[in-house]
This record gives sequence, structure tokens and C-alpha cells, in this order.
Amino acid sequence: MIEEKKHILVIDDEEGIREPLKEYLESENFLVSTAKDAEDAKNKIQLLEFDLLIVDIMMPGQSGLEFTKEIRQFKNTPIIFLTAMGEAASRIQGLETGGDDYVPKPFEPKELVLRIKNILKRIKNLKDGLHLIKFGERKVDLKKMTVTFKKSIEKINQSEKLLLETMLMSLGKVFQREDISKIINLSKERAVDVVITRLRQKIEPDPKNPIYLQTVRGNGYVLWAD
Repeated sequence: MIEEKKHILVIDDEEGIREPLKEYLESENFLVSTAKDAEDAKNKIQLLEFDLLIVDIMMPGQSGLEFTKEIRQFKNTPIIFLTAMGEAASRIQGLETGGDDYVPKPFEPKELVLRIKNILKRIKNLKDGLHLIKFGERKVDLKKMTVTFKKSIEKINQSEKLLLETMLMSLGKVFQREDISKIINLSKERAVDVVITRLRQKIEPDPKNPIYLQTVRGNGYVLWAD
């Protein structure tokens, strides 16, 4: 069975980067569309489904960061940022905004392809039903909704399952409280705190000093897994 080509949208105002990258990715068996700016990209996203976006941070008009923040309200498509060398603050901000990875310019096309394939593989595994996740010695089975540690088994509830599934799709991404409220469909800020606290008690070796479900500045949370 021939696997369907993954469709990538390259968004960059520099034609000298956009077009050669399109050609290279097509040679790697991807289907590729391009956009010269954020407005062009948004028009194409309304018409087509993309498996991954490659977004230049510094663009005229709406920046890559502003564009990502806007589309993250209705799309969870993976995003890799292209950043100029030395833009450490922009790279960090990009990941906090909702990016999945970044590649500094000038970049090696082979490295970019590896990053693309890693992200797409992770998403495919999750969609194909990879439901067993390890947090140290604790094993989470999302299908059975259980956490196993040595000989003890603890249940996770539907809110905890939804939160884990969503955060696992974007490991390393910062989720703000309002994001989590939408995921678990609870509007009260206190309810978010309760879900986070209970989840930490189930997956963390020391819930008071979490290493997997961490708090970050700006009242957000980020998930890491083994």
C-alpha cells in the first residue's frame, strides 16, 4: 500500500528560500505548497488541509509569531519555525506561542527533513493508537485510563486523559491556563489547578517537585515524557 504524501506549507517572504526549499522537500517525497506572507498562508489554510507548516518568524506584515498565535485558535497543525541566527528570544517565544520546533537560518535541508519526519512520526504514532506512555517508573495506558506503578494501579479520569492526549501531541509546548480550560471544558481557573495537581500525584515521583508536568512563567504548563 502506497502511503499518501504529507502536505507541507512553506511560509517565507524570501523567494530565494521558499522556492529551493519547496524543490528539496518535493525531492524527499512531500507535497509542498508555498505562501509569501501570513495573509497568503491563511487563505491557503482555509482551502486546503496541511500536515505541517514551516513558518518564517520575521516576515513583513503579520509576523510568524502573530500568525501562529492566530491560527492556534482553530488549528493544531504542527509548526516548525525558521529563525535568524542569534534570535534566541524569538525561538523561545515561538515555542511558547505554539510552535513544535525551530531551525535557525542558514539551515541544512537534511536536518529540516529529519525534524519534519520526527514530528510527523510522533503524531502518526499517537493517532495510530500508541497509548502507552512512560513517566519514569510509572506507565500510563490512555486506552484503559490507568497509571501503573510497581504493583499499584490508579485510574485517570476523562479530563486527565484529554489533557494528556493533547499535551503529548505537542511535548515541550507551553499550554496557558485558558488553553487547558478549553481542553478539559472547565471554565473555572481553580478547576485547572485541581486537574494539574491530581495528574501530578499520579505521574510524578514527587508531585511537589514535578519533572514531567512542569509550571512555566506566565501561569502555563509544559509536559515532558520519557
